[in-house]
Amino acid sequence: MQFLTLVFYVFSSILVLASLRVITARNPVHSALSLVLAFFTAAGLWLLLEAEFLAITLVLVYIGAVMVLFLFVVMMLDINLVELRKGFWNYLPAGLLVGGLMILEMVMVLGRNDLGLAEPAPLAADYSNTKALGRLLYTAYVYPFELAAVLLLVAMIAAIALTHRKRGDKKRIDPGEQVKVKRADRIFMVNIKSQKPEAPKEDEE
Repeated sequence: MQFLTLVFYVFSSILVLASLRVITARNPVHSALSLVLAFFTAAGLWLLLEAEFLAITLVLVYIGAVMVLFLFVVMMLDINLVELRKGFWNYLPAGLLVGGLMILEMVMVLGRNDLGLAEPAPLAADYSNTKALGRLLYTAYVYPFELAAVLLLVAMIAAIALTHRKRGDKKRIDPGEQVKVKRADRIFMVNIKSQKPEAPKEDEE
């Protein structure tokens, strides 16, 4: 078995295990760390396939957005941040494990010359990975690409509709209605006649 094949199987195993951990972990912190590991491992696989553009895009976009996803989960689940900070040292082993696997993957991909990996066939000087990817997407895979775009658009519209839906048990402020309000709608003048208090009656002897 070639070393390149061994690296592929190692990365694939880590990717599958990390993906399973994302959906099986009860703690959102562990799920977010597993998601980071899954994205990073997928980027390593794309580097092995010489798809540098996809790998860099995955690292910059998806791994960079994981923290936003984590904050979204915290806000939706109303997690007590004080309790999470108290258990910081409990998450340290999981964080060190994920970081160690990332470093190992970087060494295995970037240090291929030192590890005895076979070099791929040389490409032309004017070869562009991004250009080749775009040409392949808009020629051979144009219909799946358009279908994926429509699915993402539908998902985005559904998310917006769910966010702006009106619920009967929630009170909302309408600035337009507030501007239309007149004084007579807020203040009601009541004319009360003044009354003279009665003198206290003296006790009869």
